[in-house]
Amino acid sequence: MAEQQTEYFVGLDIGTSQVRCVVGTADPTDPSKPAVIGHGSAPNFGMRKGVIAHMEDVIEATGKALDEAERVSGFRIHSATVNINGAHVAGLNSKGVIAISTANREITPEDRLRVEEAATIVNLPPNREIIQVFAKNYRIDGQDNIKDPVNMHGVRLEVDTHIVTAATPNVNAVHSVLEKLSVQPSHKTVSSLAAAEAVLNRQQKEAGTLLLDIGAGTTNLVIIEDGEVQYVGVLPVGGIHLTNDLAIGLKTDLDIAEKVKVEHASLASEKSKLKNIKVTHNKENFMFEVEEVAMITEARMEELFELIEKELKRIHKARRLPGGVVIVGGVAKLPGIAEFATEKLQLAARIGRLEGVGGLADRVSDVSYTTTVGLMLLDMLLAPQAHNSPG
Repeated sequence: MAEQQTEYFVGLDIGTSQVRCVVGTADPTDPSKPAVIGHGSAPNFGMRKGVIAHMEDVIEATGKALDEAERVSGFRIHSATVNINGAHVAGLNSKGVIAISTANREITPEDRLRVEEAATIVNLPPNREIIQVFAKNYRIDGQDNIKDPVNMHGVRLEVDTHIVTAATPNVNAVHSVLEKLSVQPSHKTVSSLAAAEAVLNRQQKEAGTLLLDIGAGTTNLVIIEDGEVQYVGVLPVGGIHLTNDLAIGLKTDLDIAEKVKVEHASLASEKSKLKNIKVTHNKENFMFEVEEVAMITEARMEELFELIEKELKRIHKARRLPGGVVIVGGVAKLPGIAEFATEKLQLAARIGRLEGVGGLADRVSDVSYTTTVGLMLLDMLLAPQAHNSPG
């Protein structure tokens, strides 16, 4: 392993169908720019809808992804920023209020921390815990829309927050996997927040943008507006559900249905000139009607976008996001999905792309790697100092 004292950062995405790992460092030519120096992935057979169902399988897949990332980067991985996924992840809004007791009534960074801590005093069931707290907006003596209250003066400081919570047993299961592999979780976050870090620019974060991370077992949503996280949610629907629908509708095996999905499923509006498609599995050819594949694909995606629209209506954000929709995750590869999202959500939509990342960025530019790169970027942003050392 490498000898030089280079500070480096790691993102680890334990997903429903794949475990992915990305190692990054500051670009030697431009230290303000991150550079990818290693990556690894392995199929994961131990998850169900983002939740660990078979611990040993997840440990094996995670170990393989870490080994490959270590081999490519030349660094030993001791810690990583990891994602917590699954329909058990939920967000809730909360307020915190404190009095400013110093003689000159000047608000300090400690006061800002105190008011954010006050917002976390919420009644949670005993099996849930807080993953992250996002301050959306502060108020001083009734004056609203303050982004940072430090060095301002007042008697009463309030904060509106969005708190992300998760089921403790599922968080503990992720910790157990990492413990078995001697990797420390430096930070925990949800997939959509990591992906937003990788593909949203400042303008989109200010205007109000919905990021959709459509993975194998779940769809992660995050809305960022005025530069702050306004909403986080997870729907228990993803690419596996389309595979299952194709297997049932086409009366075929899951392996063949997966090949049909990857090679031929589409939401593109233009009609295919072919009447039938062919897939080869174990040297055997299978024929299916193009129209039937298209009908099954559209029905499943329509159901998913109806759930997304319902969620947006519930939080009063339907058709009210100037930054539109940015789609990442494995299902983002489905041809025509951006246009389909525009039609169903009545918002501008596009596929997310990595920007401002150097090094081996071309190796991780695939939309299925977006969350992992975002986790690495968060590891870099949140690190007080180097927490990985060359080994």
